[in-house]
Amino acid sequence: MSAGDSSRRTLEMESFHTRFSAWTPCSNKALNRQLFQERVALISHWFDLWTTKQRQEFLFTILLRCTKSQLRFVHDQFSERMKVSKVDFSTVLPRFISLYIFSFLSPKDLCAAAQVSWPWKFLTEQDCIWMPKCIKLGWFLPYTPTDHEYGAWKHHYIACVCNLDWLTPREAAAVYGTLNEPKTDDEELQERHREKCLRKIIWGEIALRKKELFRARPPWVSGTRCSRLFKSRCQPRLPQTVRDRVGLHGALEKQLVLASLEALPKRSNVFGRHTYPSLSKKSWRGVLKNDDSPSHGFQTHFILISSRIPAHEMVVDSVKAGVISVVYEHSGMTLESLLYLTDKALGRQKAQSMGIFTDGDSREINLLQGYKIGIKNVLRPDVRDFWEKLGSFVAPKEEGGHVDLFVPLGASEAGIEVLSQLSQLTGTLFTAPTGIATGSYQHILSDWLGQQHERAPPSIYFSESKLQMWSSLMDFLEDTLISVRKQFRPLFKELPKNASGRIIGQFMSDTMSVTNILNNQEIAQALTDGLAALSKENPERDVLEDNPQDTKPSLGKNDPNVEVLVQLERKLQKDWATKRTRVAGELLQSERKYVQMLEILRDVYVAPLRAALSSNRAILSAANLQIIFSDILQVLSLNRQFLDNLRDRLQEWGPAHCVGEIFLKFGSQLNTYTNFFNNYPVVLKTIEKCREMVPAFRAFLKRHDKTIVTKMLSLPELLLYPSRRFDEYVHLLYALRLHTPAEHADRGDLTTAIDQMKTYKGYIDQMKQNINMKDQLSDIQRIIWGCPILSEVNRYLIRVQDVAQLHCCDEEISFYLRLYEHTRDLSLFLFNDALLVASRSTSHTPFERTSKSTYQFIASVALHRLLVEDIPDSKYIKNAFILQDPKHEWICATEAEDDKFLWLSVLLNAIKSTMEK
Repeated sequence: MSAGDSSRRTLEMESFHTRFSAWTPCSNKALNRQLFQERVALISHWFDLWTTKQRQEFLFTILLRCTKSQLRFVHDQFSERMKVSKVDFSTVLPRFISLYIFSFLSPKDLCAAAQVSWPWKFLTEQDCIWMPKCIKLGWFLPYTPTDHEYGAWKHHYIACVCNLDWLTPREAAAVYGTLNEPKTDDEELQERHREKCLRKIIWGEIALRKKELFRARPPWVSGTRCSRLFKSRCQPRLPQTVRDRVGLHGALEKQLVLASLEALPKRSNVFGRHTYPSLSKKSWRGVLKNDDSPSHGFQTHFILISSRIPAHEMVVDSVKAGVISVVYEHSGMTLESLLYLTDKALGRQKAQSMGIFTDGDSREINLLQGYKIGIKNVLRPDVRDFWEKLGSFVAPKEEGGHVDLFVPLGASEAGIEVLSQLSQLTGTLFTAPTGIATGSYQHILSDWLGQQHERAPPSIYFSESKLQMWSSLMDFLEDTLISVRKQFRPLFKELPKNASGRIIGQFMSDTMSVTNILNNQEIAQALTDGLAALSKENPERDVLEDNPQDTKPSLGKNDPNVEVLVQLERKLQKDWATKRTRVAGELLQSERKYVQMLEILRDVYVAPLRAALSSNRAILSAANLQIIFSDILQVLSLNRQFLDNLRDRLQEWGPAHCVGEIFLKFGSQLNTYTNFFNNYPVVLKTIEKCREMVPAFRAFLKRHDKTIVTKMLSLPELLLYPSRRFDEYVHLLYALRLHTPAEHADRGDLTTAIDQMKTYKGYIDQMKQNINMKDQLSDIQRIIWGCPILSEVNRYLIRVQDVAQLHCCDEEISFYLRLYEHTRDLSLFLFNDALLVASRSTSHTPFERTSKSTYQFIASVALHRLLVEDIPDSKYIKNAFILQDPKHEWICATEAEDDKFLWLSVLLNAIKSTMEK
C-alpha cells in the first residue's frame, strides 16, 4: 500500500471521528448536520405519539438541562407566541394617560399606590397630580422648584396636612362660636369624655402607624411620608450596603448628591437669600444703608489683593500702616468666601474706602477663577448679590465712601458701563484707572475716573515708592519669589496668608533696599556703567514729546467738580482731541520700545551667530539658528513696518487723522505671530538642548545674557515680549476708541481692529492656559505616589485642602456624644470635575526645622457622585464633615473653622457647576 493511499485512509477515518456519541461525527460537518436532522425528526415523531403528561415530563427534563441563555431564548419565543394577558398598565400606556388615571385617586390612595412598584411611585409623585390638590385647598408652594427637583408638591401637601390645626366641635365652638342650643352639665361632661377618648385613639393610631412605617421601610428609604433623606440634617445618605445592593442608576445618584447639598445647614442673609455658612457661631453682619451700628468716623481703608497678581507679596508689603489688607486665593475661592473674609476683616465697622487689586483688562474684572465680571454678567443674580453685599461694607457716597478697582475699566465704553452699573447697584462711587499708561500694571499710575478725593487711590492704600518699584521690577520679582516661596513656605505654613505675604515682601524689600545697593561697590559700578551706556543711546524722539500738553504727569487729577460718571463723559467729549493725542502718543512710544527690544535679539544674538557661521567658526548650526530666530525676525520685520506707518501718520497728527486702518493692515498679517507661537515651545527646547550639548553656545549665552545691552534680560526672557504686547494693543485701542467721537471716520476701523486683537489675544491666552494646566497636573501627578494619569481636556486644579481623617468609635449613639479617633492625615485635591484623595505623611530631617511631605494616592471621585454631609460641632469634634462616594467614605476635619467654611463653599460650588453641565 502506497503512502498516498495510507494518508487518504487516515483522512477518511478522521472525518468519522466521534465525540460523546458513536453515531455523531464531529469533524465532518455535513454528516453531523444530516444525523442531527434525522434525530430531530425522530424525536418529533416520538413527541407526537406521547401523551400530555409524557410531553410535560419531557419538557421539564429538557428545561432542567438548559443554561440561562437558552432559557432566555425559550422565554423570548414563548412571549412571541403567547401574548401576555396581565400586564402593568403604567408600563404599556403612554405616560400622560397613566397620569390621568392616577389623578382620580385621593391623596391617601396615591400614597398607598406609591408603594406598589417603582413605576407607580414615579408616576404618583409627579407635580402635575399633586399641584391641583394643593391649590384646591389654598396651599401654594413658597418657592419655584428647580428643574431637577422631584416630588415638591407632594412633600408640600404632606407638610401642610401634618401642620393642620384640627379642632374638635367644642374647640371650634369656643373659637368660632356656635348656633346650637346650650347643653346641660351632664351632656358637656359626656362630650368632653368622648372627645378625650377620640383624641387618645387618634394619637395611638398615628404612633402605631409611624412605628410600622419605620420598621417596614422599603430599601429606597421612602414611604408615604417625606423621605428621611430629605428631612435629616445629620445623615442625608444611604448606607453603603444598601447602595451596593440596589445599584443606584445615574438619575437617582444625582438626586442623592443634590439632596446632600440641600441637607447642609443653611442660613438667610439680610437680602433674604440662602447661602452656605457652615459656621454656626458666626453670622453675616449684613450692614444696610440705614444701619445704626457705630461707624468709628469712617476712617478705615480696606483693600483686597488677589494672589494672581505677580509678586503679590511685594504689593502686600507696600500697604500703608493702618490700612486693612486681605490676600485671597484667585483659585479655590467663591464669592461667598470672599465676602466672608471681608466681613471678618472689617468686623463691625464700615470702610471709608475699599480697594480691589486684581487682574483684569479694560472690559472685565478677573476677580476669581470662573468669575470674570463684565457687562454681560454684572447683573446675574449671584454676581449682583455679591456687589450689593460688598457695597454694604463701605460708607455711603454722601459720606465720601468709594470703591477703587485697580483694573483699567476707564479705558473702554464697556468698562465705564460696568462702573456705572456697580454704582447704581450699591449706591457707592466706583473708580478705576483710565489705563492710558502701557506696560504690566502700569495703568494704576494713570488718571482715575470719578476721582473726587484729594489723593489718588494708589496713594491711599500704598507707599508710592514701593508700589512704583514693584510695577517696574514686577517680572523679575515674580521669578525671584518663586524660589523664595518654596524656602519660606514650610516656615510660614501655620501663619495666615496676609502675615506670611507681608513677611516675604518685607524680606524682598530689605534685600533690594537702596542703601544696600549703594554700599555695594560692584553694584554701584554696574549702575554707573549702565547709565553711561544709556546716555550714549540716541533713540528717535516722537514729535509729540516736545509738546507740553503731551508731557503731563501720569498721575494727573480730574476736575474736582465731577460728581458722577455722566458728567465725566460730558467732559471727555469736550477734550477728546487732547486725550486722543495722548493715547496716540503712548501707542507710538510703546511700539518704539517694543521694536527696540526685538532689535536686541537681532543685534546681540542673531548677528554674531551668523557671523560666526560665515567665518567657519560656527557656534550654532544653520538649522538650529533657523529654528530659534527665523520666526522672531519675521515678527521684528512686521512690527518695524507697523512702527514706520505709525510714525508717518503721527508726524502730521490732527484730530481728523486715523490709525484704525494701520491696525487693520497689521492685523491682516498676524499669521507671522501664529507661526512664532506655534513654534515657541520648540524654540525654547532647542535653546536648552543647544545650551547643554554645545559648549561654545553655552559660553556665548553666558557672555551676552543679562547684560546692559540686553536690559539685564536673558534670551528666553526677551522672547516673552511678543505674548505680552497684545494686551497693550487691546488696552490702547479701547482707550483710543473711548476718546473718538461716534461720528469720527476712525470709529469703525478701531472697532474692527479691537475685535481682531481681542480674538488673537484670546488665542494666546488659551495657549497659556493649556500649558499651565498641563504643567500643574504633571506636578501633582509627580508628587503623589501611585497617582493615575490626570491629564484630561479642560481639567484644572481648584484648591488643595489638608484635613485629618477620623473614625467614629460608635455610630449607634447620638451625634453629640460620638467619639472619634484620628487615623491619618489626608490631602484633598479638588479639580473642576473630580476630587482626588491622597494620604499625607510628614518626615523630618535631623538638625533641620523644615519637614517634607509625601503623598500616597487613595481614590478619585467624580464630583457628580460625591455626597457631602455636615457634622455638627460637639464636645468631642470640631470642624468636621463627611465625604462619601459609592465605594468610600471619609470623615474629615480641618484645623480651623475658616478652613472648613472656605473648603465646603468651594466644594459645593464645584459640585453644582458639574451638575449643571
